Amino acid sequence: MTTGAVRDEARDPELPGRLLTAERDVLVPLLRSRPDADFELRTACPGWTVRDVLAHCSAALTRVVEGRFEEGVFSPESNDRDIAERAEWSHQEVVDELERGMTGAGAAIAAAGGVLDGVALGEWVHAGDVREAFGEPGAYAGVGLPMALELMVRVSRERGSVPLHADVDDLDEPLLLGAPGAPPARYIGGAATLVRLYAGRPVVGTRYELAGAAEPELNLFG
Repeated sequence: MTTGAVRDEARDPELPGRLLTAERDVLVPLLRSRPDADFELRTACPGWTVRDVLAHCSAALTRVVEGRFEEGVFSPESNDRDIAERAEWSHQEVVDELERGMTGAGAAIAAAGGVLDGVALGEWVHAGDVREAFGEPGAYAGVGLPMALELMVRVSRERGSVPLHADVDDLDEPLLLGAPGAPPARYIGGAATLVRLYAGRPVVGTRYELAGAAEPELNLFG
């Protein structure tokens, strides 16, 4: 991997859509190959099975495609309602909706001017949650990782998170995340572990160095 640092480049409106379609082409065939029992496995998301994660993801992308953003959307209560609405669907019907959403949401996200970019990043992280529940290697890595890192840099900056200078294994240049201005914290370690930190996912068994910030300060989805 040779992706360099992202500093002040203009937003790439097509990046979220590219990330979603790249992940679709990997995740959907995996899901269609798994037995029904695997959809009941627990994930890193408290209280959610694989099926719950997928139902949440498919519902969120359907909302994006259809432009349905009523008050309270994406709150825990709204997410629980979306999952409950799909309770009678078969697993493959949930996967069908997810595939349609991952195919069609890119254009809507691009047109939104940046406010929905984090949805694409969150969907990619949730795909990692599913892979980890399945015991797949490289849960938060794979073909989408360079795009996810680029998007994570931008989302972390736009959300005003703690500034961080990240020396990431296998990258030619550091990543500069978070709001510029203050002296940055420092990270040394792998790309997938950095994703885990920004997604608030478990980092047990990983090796990294973090100085100048606490782990919870990096979480973009907390």
